[in-house]
Amino acid sequence: MDKIDLRSDTVTKPSEGMRKAMYDAETGDDVFGEDPTVNKFQEYAAELLGFEAALFVFSGVMGNQLCLKTHSQPHDEVICDAESHIFYYESGSPAVLSGLQIFPVFTPDGILTPEAVLPAIRPKEAYYMPRTKIVAVENTHNRRMGKVYSIEQIDTLCGFVRSHNLIFHLDGARAWNAAVYLGVEPKEITAKFDSVSACLSKGLGAPIGSVIAGTKEFIQEAFRFRKAWGGGTRQLGVLAAAGIYALQNNRERLADDHRNAQTLAEAIANMPQFRIDAQRVETNILLFSHTSKSPEEVINECEEKGLRLSPGPIGTVRAITHLDVSKNDIIAAIEILRKV
Repeated sequence: MDKIDLRSDTVTKPSEGMRKAMYDAETGDDVFGEDPTVNKFQEYAAELLGFEAALFVFSGVMGNQLCLKTHSQPHDEVICDAESHIFYYESGSPAVLSGLQIFPVFTPDGILTPEAVLPAIRPKEAYYMPRTKIVAVENTHNRRMGKVYSIEQIDTLCGFVRSHNLIFHLDGARAWNAAVYLGVEPKEITAKFDSVSACLSKGLGAPIGSVIAGTKEFIQEAFRFRKAWGGGTRQLGVLAAAGIYALQNNRERLADDHRNAQTLAEAIANMPQFRIDAQRVETNILLFSHTSKSPEEVINECEEKGLRLSPGPIGTVRAITHLDVSKNDIIAAIEILRKV
């Protein structure tokens, strides 16, 4: 029996159409800037995101870390939400790769505000402190159940960050989901930032890859660091073709994932043994708990019955909908959860 896999939206497989695009891709030497499919992808992605230039990278972590590295010097500091991916899930890379310190700011819902950020900004005259350099936003927010920043919240925070002469970076791994949720073009969210990293291998279904975007000078410098970190490859067009296909075919259908997540959340909310705030589910990420069973027990029992889930933040189970999960799969998942 094929299991319903809700562990992450990274488990998606390339579709037949995507595979054909990869097979047909024209390639060249990307380090020499001669891969036509990569060049086409980067121009297209830059336009979608509202920047001068873009660069294909191999993962969201690489994307975020290249952006942080390119913007900063050792001993600088990055302000981000205390539950953010950069702080939790990137293996301490800011310190190892760039000599950066993270200042985690605690917020009730994962949304950074000027009021939350202001106390974290170091005094410029305090030579004995790290230098505040970057404010990093995660949108949508993984550990906050896919929370989305509104356009107004982004605009307000952007104005505040600019007034303090700081760099504004977007961890937009699921910025495509945020744009669909808000009903806007991605650039209406992303172009407010100095840089962005956005994933192709989550809800968009590509097998590998993310894209970073910024000014031409920024991307030229990031290109150097990508090479230094072992990310300079040759006939990369086979992967860039998957990215083009994903961006052209799989963005609007993210709304299906959001609807499936809402259906699942509402069903879980009606099961007395489970706890979930269904009203907080905005995109494709659910976090819930059981009144008497541990997350590990819930995950193991669901696995035995054909439903794959993953651990969330402390005490919770995580489920993420994606393009390889149908409406019928969601109905079947609800039945399994009822049995558990």
